[in-house]
Amino acid sequence: MGDLSYVYAVARIRVREKYLLSNTDIEQMAGMKDEKSVLAYVRDKGWGEQGSDTGAESVLAAEEEKTLALIRELKIDPSVLAVLSYPNLYHNLKAAVKEIVTSEQHPAAFYPVEKYGAEDMPRIMKDRAYDELPEHMRAAAEEAHEAMMKTGDGQLCDVIVDRACLDAMLADGKRSESRLLREYVESTVAVTDIRIAVRALRTGKNLAFLKKALAPCESLDVGELARAASESEEKLLGYLENHGFREGAEALRKSPSAFERWCDNRLIRTIKPQKANSVSMDPVIAWYLARMNEIRTVRVILTAKANGFSEDAVRERVREMYV
Repeated sequence: MGDLSYVYAVARIRVREKYLLSNTDIEQMAGMKDEKSVLAYVRDKGWGEQGSDTGAESVLAAEEEKTLALIRELKIDPSVLAVLSYPNLYHNLKAAVKEIVTSEQHPAAFYPVEKYGAEDMPRIMKDRAYDELPEHMRAAAEEAHEAMMKTGDGQLCDVIVDRACLDAMLADGKRSESRLLREYVESTVAVTDIRIAVRALRTGKNLAFLKKALAPCESLDVGELARAASESEEKLLGYLENHGFREGAEALRKSPSAFERWCDNRLIRTIKPQKANSVSMDPVIAWYLARMNEIRTVRVILTAKANGFSEDAVRERVREMYV
């Protein structure tokens, strides 16, 4: 994309930013009485297909497609979206491995990833056609498949695939011309490592498990993080407090949902400086990430309302918005 295209693309995005949900919008939805009220609110904001009275998932799917359509129209480098789609791609790999080993089919467990969805990924794994997969995931696919066949351990499968996903995101992100993508991927890997460490601590995983699961990155020392998480919660909290993640430690002390919220908010804060940038593709990437964040947040609110969560419980789970 040349300089003139950047100017055009960013100008389009500045217009679209005006339609992003604000923190005030999220607060209002969190206080609504039920799922129906929230759906009516976002439909009034233009969500979903106009003239259609479909359910929550259809509305959310429509917003995801609108977002991707604009990104395609602006001709953003496909490799950027490829890196950001790795979590869904690798999730489908896990789902496929488990499906063929257990012979239990769950099509709804797959994300709609082109060429690697609910039909193609299980076939690839069943045929051991690893060469049909992107090169960065072939080794992990074979290792996870063999491990699942020998042990039936779904958690071991998850560890192998999730670690490969983080390594691939970091490697490809570092090669990108986008400074934002490099920073976002680095932050994503660091936050994910911390999440893994917290969950491993609370489920009694040992140091060997942590060393296999954590992906090295520049933001933290995974060796120290693993040792802290394998010893005690206070050691883990101390590591976070002393290595630039004090807010994460404070959220962890408060509650699991507060910690998860901190993880997602940290990623959103990575992209917020792009609101003042107009000379690269990074504001477009930031808008895309902001849209995905608001769609996830609306999904959280809709799910919480459908399940009768209290207003306080909903507010603890919602994420910070880009605008």
